[in-house]
Amino acid sequence: MSDAPTADVIGVPEVARDEKEMNKIVWASVLGTVVEWYDFLIYGTAAALVFNKLFFPTMDPVAGTIAAFGAYAVGFVARPLGGAIFGHFGDRVGRKAMLTLTMLIMGVGTFLIGCLPTYEQIGIWAPILLVLLRLMQGVGIGGEWGGAVLMVIEHAPEKKRGFYGSLVQVGFPAGVALSTATFLGLTMLPQEDFLSWGWRLPFLFSIVLIGVGLFVRLKLIETPAFAKVKTTETVAKMPVLDVITKHPRTFLTAVGIKVSEVAWVYVLTVFSIVYATGTLGLPRTLILYAILAAAVLEFATLPLFGWMSDRIGRRPMYLGGAIVSALCALVVFPLLETRDPAVVVISIAVIMSLTHATMFGPQAAFMPELFGTRLRYSGASLGCQIAAAISGGFAPVIATGLLAWAGATWPIAVYLVALATITLAATIYATETRDLDISRA
Repeated sequence: MSDAPTADVIGVPEVARDEKEMNKIVWASVLGTVVEWYDFLIYGTAAALVFNKLFFPTMDPVAGTIAAFGAYAVGFVARPLGGAIFGHFGDRVGRKAMLTLTMLIMGVGTFLIGCLPTYEQIGIWAPILLVLLRLMQGVGIGGEWGGAVLMVIEHAPEKKRGFYGSLVQVGFPAGVALSTATFLGLTMLPQEDFLSWGWRLPFLFSIVLIGVGLFVRLKLIETPAFAKVKTTETVAKMPVLDVITKHPRTFLTAVGIKVSEVAWVYVLTVFSIVYATGTLGLPRTLILYAILAAAVLEFATLPLFGWMSDRIGRRPMYLGGAIVSALCALVVFPLLETRDPAVVVISIAVIMSLTHATMFGPQAAFMPELFGTRLRYSGASLGCQIAAAISGGFAPVIATGLLAWAGATWPIAVYLVALATITLAATIYATETRDLDISRA
């Protein structure tokens, strides 16, 4: 096969051959994904730093933190709903339209969180509205990821899908870096100012980013793989139902390969803030610097692992990532417990790449490649978002609860090893997809 196969149906655009054209598609997808992840992730940082005090002040500190993380997890529960809704219309109407709509939903929800009155001002309605807006965020991000990666890999040259797809994944650490850096700057404010108005600025600022992201994404063109399905009138009538009933093995495989890395990233970027500042007594600036360093390192490691998956295959990357993740679970907390600033920063930065980037980089190609074009948006979105709901959003809640229950971190390590084992089993069961035809129906 050639590196850029041409659709053989009249009226269907060719896969992007020109490097400049491909770069424009990648840039638009990445920029939009950065904005979406920034919006989604600033909630996690705020939940760890201030939401327990402002929206759940009547509880003791541990219960308030668990409640704040519970509201955080609600966004993940809503992600499968977003994946199902936008997956359905993405497989029937097209990728581009859904990307624009998900960005609007996410942006409005994030901006309104910044406008919310606190518990002191409106009582119980404050946490209720917070949860409802978090649901709105979850629906938006649930439909965004599938569309963004499909926009790139369905345009990409055949032998470079892993690399180009991994560039979209860079939007996640960019969102982590941007959200963390924003809160890091705000920690310089007096505590009173930070709690009264400073925490709102990252949420309000998102409206500017949304405007930029929409401007760029509206210039995208539909992917050739979907255009071919549309032209040949082979669009699935009920793609979500077809994924679950006709391809259950592939669907469960997609869920299984996701559960480990998604838990790791939220343990390291959200739970670690509470653990380091509360249990270990470390400065919050130190742990925020560590998370920022981890995000910056992934700018290099995500494309590297995506490129490697084009060379050696998707499954080898996942097999190695799952095994290393299980090993890292045994050492991550002892390393943090040294309380040495250099050890803390280096440990979080390196372990993030070993447990997350090794699989998240190739994932943009691997998970969509498991499905044919007719069901690809629905299959990839559902697999990704259900796994994120199961082990991503609840990871900080579970980790906090296990720490409170045992008074030690070993149950959290067992939890992470169990998830790595699930991903390892799913990968063994999976089909290698590197050489499959992306335009197959």
